[in-house]
Amino acid sequence: MRKSEKREKIISLLNRHFPDPDVPLDHKDAYTLLIAVLLSAQCTDERVNLITPKLFKKASNPLKMSRLSQDTIYRIIKPCGLGPQKSKAIKKLSEILVKEYQGEVPKDITLLEQLPGVGHKTASVVVAQAFGIPSFPVDTHIHRCAQRWGLTSGKNVATTERDLKKFFPIEEWNKLHIQIIMYARKYCSARSCFGLECPCLLYTSDAADERSSVDLGGRRII
Repeated sequence: MRKSEKREKIISLLNRHFPDPDVPLDHKDAYTLLIAVLLSAQCTDERVNLITPKLFKKASNPLKMSRLSQDTIYRIIKPCGLGPQKSKAIKKLSEILVKEYQGEVPKDITLLEQLPGVGHKTASVVVAQAFGIPSFPVDTHIHRCAQRWGLTSGKNVATTERDLKKFFPIEEWNKLHIQIIMYARKYCSARSCFGLECPCLLYTSDAADERSSVDLGGRRII
């Protein structure tokens, strides 16, 4: 199967199952998304969504957050893990946004990456989902799927991001980022991967050319 065929089949499958994907982290604007993504490091989205309403009730913009004490922030976000580091980063980045960016989250990914606690993946999610700027944030779910599907030879997320950007058209990046995460969580978990039943594995396998459907979990999904 040619590369272009594999790409179209994967996009078609993901569109069929997740036609209107939304960011799994609850937020109302770029700032609340930034904070939610920061909190999601080594924490489930479900837990973050339980914690952020409590935090945003006290402060949902950089100015209000900057006026909270680090201890107050820490007591609220502690269940998300890495509380000392995250609370320090949230307070400091909020102060910087107020002082240097008039309380606005910058759209420039390089500026975002300079904020405390904001790495490349977090910045990529924010520019993609808050501002619609093409980006392809790669987390462990996407990295795992890309490896299993043979779309990358990379052993780190940076290489995987580069390979996926080459493989998929730029206008699909922001949507695919969410779709692949959803697919991974539903069909391709870290501990179990049903390779003989996975449609994306079939699509990316040389032996897949003659197969057009597959049954996964008792349901036909292609």
